[in-house]
Amino acid sequence: AFELFTKLQAPYYAWHDRDVAPEGANLRETHANLDAVADVLEEQQKATGVKLLWGTANMFSNPRFMHGAATSCNADVFAYAGAQVKKALEVTKRLGGENYVFWGGREGYQNLYNTDMKRELDHLAKFFHMAVDYAKSIGFDGQFLIEPKPKEPTKHQYDSDAAACMNFLRAYDLDSHFKLNIETNHATLAGHTMMHELDYAGMQDGLGSIDANTGDLLLGWDTDQFPTDYYLTTQTMLMIMKHGGIGTGGVNFDAKVRRESFEPIDLFHAHIGGMDAFAKGLKIAAAIRASGELADFVKNRYSTWDSGIGAKIEAGEVGFAELEAYMLEKGEVDANQSGRQEYLEHMINKY
Repeated sequence: AFELFTKLQAPYYAWHDRDVAPEGANLRETHANLDAVADVLEEQQKATGVKLLWGTANMFSNPRFMHGAATSCNADVFAYAGAQVKKALEVTKRLGGENYVFWGGREGYQNLYNTDMKRELDHLAKFFHMAVDYAKSIGFDGQFLIEPKPKEPTKHQYDSDAAACMNFLRAYDLDSHFKLNIETNHATLAGHTMMHELDYAGMQDGLGSIDANTGDLLLGWDTDQFPTDYYLTTQTMLMIMKHGGIGTGGVNFDAKVRRESFEPIDLFHAHIGGMDAFAKGLKIAAAIRASGELADFVKNRYSTWDSGIGAKIEAGEVGFAELEAYMLEKGEVDANQSGRQEYLEHMINKY
């Protein structure tokens, strides 16, 4: 793996605990396996200079998590998940990880007949508060990230999209501790675009990192393909730049080659192609922003809010009574202006 990272000149890598170290016969042996592999990871990081972007715990593959991890109806499973995250946090800190990610693969439900949703969400919040408290106790000051996804494997996952995640974080007083790791393929599964999810997370001060992949729009599941579409990468970079970057997060390839691409060189083609696509997307987005053409159009479209009644509404200086008086005197609204969608799409094509 580190040979691949260095040949790609990638500055960071990331891991799931079960990706790098297999489970043992019991939790003690599983912890020992991860510690043994962490020794090797530490050696490789020092030898290559490749740094750890984030660590995370796989709490969805093992059958013990069939009803969820932090949201399980079985308290023992909650306890096991806590022990697993405790170890993953310790190893992430040891290896200098700059973030820690939660993906609730089975934190959701298949059927509401057998589910106490409020209790499960309360438990999920308790779990996250425990993680925050433990991170403080060991001096881990990396960024916590939640990765939204709507479904697969569960019918409904509690972290279904950026809006649901931000609402949950605020409701349970966790928003100051967590940001979001947005993934393209998860956005499309939620019925959104990557651009939408990034813009929503960004405007809520919740944008933390991205999983840089794409899906096949003709297939209704998470295919985790490498990105090659300049429109996708440009839109992604437009939103990241709009909201001031992604802090300690990164552009992480949660992606895999296709089943038929089975030779080692295919890994290089895939990663290099994805890296180049994002580099091109960044250059295109920077050129769009530098010209001001798109920003000027959007500003002009909302110009009625910059003065007059629009400015008074935004300033909180009027209510319904004042709005009625204003419209009774005016009689009718000013003519609407065209959204110019086709013009704007062509404008982006020019770049």
